[in-house]
Amino acid sequence: VVPNAASGPAAVDRLDRDVLGLSGLTHVIWMEGINDLGGAHTTDSIIDGYKDVVSRLHAQGVKVYAGTLTSALGVFGVAFPTGDNGTAIDADRKVLNDFIRTSGLFDGVEDFDGATLDPATGNMKDVYLPNSQFTQLPWDYLHPNHAGYNAMGLAVNIAPFSPHRHGHH
Repeated sequence: VVPNAASGPAAVDRLDRDVLGLSGLTHVIWMEGINDLGGAHTTDSIIDGYKDVVSRLHAQGVKVYAGTLTSALGVFGVAFPTGDNGTAIDADRKVLNDFIRTSGLFDGVEDFDGATLDPATGNMKDVYLPNSQFTQLPWDYLHPNHAGYNAMGLAVNIAPFSPHRHGHH
């Protein structure tokens, strides 16, 4: 979301090429921000990025659904333990998710966090963590395994994305 991200071109800079360049685009599910928090960007700057992206997509008639950010307690709390880094980043993640859920900026919300979170630990449910019995992916502590991505996909209400056929129900 933040321009000049250290890990490559920022999403705001790739929007024209990677998203708006697609023909027939009508809807986008936008899930972005956790790497920005890891890169020490503020929640305000990330929210500014959300507003930029949504305004540019809306200007092209594209509906934007935001995906809530899944827990990164593993990567920032376990893989790279740096004091309170894990809980601080998780608190910022919750700020972003609260904005996503309540701001009204987006046309809808896909609650990926709700679909994967273990409320008891604040991390993703064990069954969705990489290196569980459901995946061969290396444990990066951040991205869910195949079962986690499946749970995220199943959380999406696909009704708003169906093509509208005028005159037919």
